[in-house]
Amino acid sequence: MRGLVRWLAALSVVCALLAGSRSARAFTHVVVAGDTLASIAERYYGKIQYEHLLVAANLLELEGGSSIVRGMRLEVPALSHRVIRRGDTWEALATELLGLPSRSDVLSMSNGSKPWLFPEEGAEIAIPYNLRVIVRPGDTLVGLALKYMGEMNKAWVLDRYNNLKGGRMDPGTVMLVPLTDLPLTEPGKKAALRDAEVLCSEAAGNTLKTQRRIAQEIPLLIADVRAGRYVDAVARGSRFIATGALSEPQLAVVHRQLVEAYVALEAAGLARSACEEWKKRDPRARLDANELSPKILRACGAAP
Repeated sequence: MRGLVRWLAALSVVCALLAGSRSARAFTHVVVAGDTLASIAERYYGKIQYEHLLVAANLLELEGGSSIVRGMRLEVPALSHRVIRRGDTWEALATELLGLPSRSDVLSMSNGSKPWLFPEEGAEIAIPYNLRVIVRPGDTLVGLALKYMGEMNKAWVLDRYNNLKGGRMDPGTVMLVPLTDLPLTEPGKKAALRDAEVLCSEAAGNTLKTQRRIAQEIPLLIADVRAGRYVDAVARGSRFIATGALSEPQLAVVHRQLVEAYVALEAAGLARSACEEWKKRDPRARLDANELSPKILRACGAAP
């Protein structure tokens, strides 16, 4: 219940900000007949080449690639925005918005400033979209920088952003790629605004309804995992989490199932993240070798 109260409080702030701003944010697209990743990219970005961003953002590259089907919900990456308040610093903003103070250079430079300068009070800044990319065998920082940021010489940005300190990337781990150039077409801007309005509407009266609906669908998620339909399980579990309306016990169950699905798909980084969320949401979570496979124990850092 406390988790739900915190979520509603945070969402009320977001809705208040959206009421006075028409800034874009990442949004959801429901696939209809005739849609392709290229056509969706062209509709929202004006560039079919951006379809690879949709592939990465929705984990469609797992198991050698997954086709989109009618009714599937896709996350469409977009920048969000924030108005600078008195006392804000780039380091504090990077910690709040991007997860680490060391990411202040990306945040400040993408807004035409420097990390050692103070942001201008009252100015609106763009917040990069953190694209999660699963490292594959043979991937390099240079290659990832070229593919997702358009420039090979931005490899240093990925190194610093992910705190690699010159270390290697292990296959299966997750890299965050800060996307700072995501101009939307007019249809894209309208879709982002419409998605935000739907989210705020749900917060006003449909949260409990959403929780009850998902409670009825969670057995389907468990069945997907038990039947080995791991890609379906990841898509279903991610859709549940994306509603933002789950209770803490529901989040614990969903992340527990995602741990197993990610392990089976050999997405080690995502499995570790899901395990951390599972343990955080469920204080009684047990890493019992009699109940969990060695691979799951390793993903959770509990293998001997």
